[in-house]
Amino acid sequence: MTVRTAWQALTRNPVRFLASSWPLRSLAYLLSGVLVGAATAATLIALLVGGVAFAPAVVGLVLLFAILLSGLVVGRFERWRMLLVDLDRAPDPHAAPDRPGVRAWLTTRLRERQTWQELGYVAVSVLGLWWLDFGVLVVSFFLPGLCVASLFLDHSLPWYGFVFEVAAAPVLMVVAAYPVTVWAGARAALTRAVLSPRESELGRRLGEVSRSRARLVDAYEVERRRIERDLHDGAQQRLVALTVQLGLARLDLPADSPAAIQVGNAHEQAKLALAELRELIRGVHPQILTDRGLPAAAADVAGRSPVPVSLDLVLDDRLPASVEAAAYFVVTEALTNVAKHSGASRAAVRGRVVGDRLVLEIRDDGVGGADPAAGSGLAGLADRAAAANGTLAVSSPAGGPTLVRVELSCLVE
Repeated sequence: MTVRTAWQALTRNPVRFLASSWPLRSLAYLLSGVLVGAATAATLIALLVGGVAFAPAVVGLVLLFAILLSGLVVGRFERWRMLLVDLDRAPDPHAAPDRPGVRAWLTTRLRERQTWQELGYVAVSVLGLWWLDFGVLVVSFFLPGLCVASLFLDHSLPWYGFVFEVAAAPVLMVVAAYPVTVWAGARAALTRAVLSPRESELGRRLGEVSRSRARLVDAYEVERRRIERDLHDGAQQRLVALTVQLGLARLDLPADSPAAIQVGNAHEQAKLALAELRELIRGVHPQILTDRGLPAAAADVAGRSPVPVSLDLVLDDRLPASVEAAAYFVVTEALTNVAKHSGASRAAVRGRVVGDRLVLEIRDDGVGGADPAAGSGLAGLADRAAAANGTLAVSSPAGGPTLVRVELSCLVE
């Protein structure tokens, strides 16, 4: 939604602004601010007096505790009232309690920084803001009000004075719309900054996106494993059985007979299909990664690489399954890029766990000049790392060597 505020309406077109609803909305915002401020001040004074008077009793403690939570009520109302001059709804920045119940709610609220910010806002509002609202209204409408009052109270005005004040009153009312709107916009901006800061909203949304992405990655990995199991236990076993049967049938036929030649061709095609299916299974999710972990799976990838690869991957323990899968495919795709684009004669893969992150470095002695924006496959590696809550850095000067460094978080939410 496009952000629309009274201040923007005023600055974009000051003349059209007068014909819009924004002047009346700004006036309503300041008038309601005066009423809310006065009511809040009276309520807090009553709670304070009652709390002090009944301090030895439970009632007094409850009244004093209500003052601490007054910011929650005022903050919620202020965020709703802000819609008068800011159509971009201010979201509630408070976190939901982790469990139901009044005690959990109170514990969550008292631990939140936002609760104390709202209490501070209440103090500032009671001591100053609503007085400023009142002052702006008085100053802005003093002269127009004086003109209107004199029309009815001062009967000694000559006809030209009467005409002047009749003409001046609406002009001054129109002029008053500008300072009222300016202060209403500033007041709303201050309120939003304290009661609904955009950085907290963005942080919450970013956290939700990160958790959603992690759930999608986990669901995708579970589906990959299911497909791998179905292929390994189903289609691959049937192809193995078919290959064995064709091999036995070939042995039972005369070597030079047309049937033996056809069966032999079918046997070779079945073996090729089996090899391709095994490669497909490795691409979906290699069984060796599940059974023996990342070092063994990376050694298998390095052994099948057309470019000689030295592997130095030392892990004390098994990593979370999602981290192992992400690291495996990072190594696989990086070595594929080396074979396709680098012109290297050797490559090296090194991996260590540093703190709570797995650090992988893939080097090659190729021609260098690798650019993630050039479609060399590095963009896919960056996306793969980002999906696993990791980062990718590339150093590839012209002439080489190339170093790809990937860091993956080992903390799984």
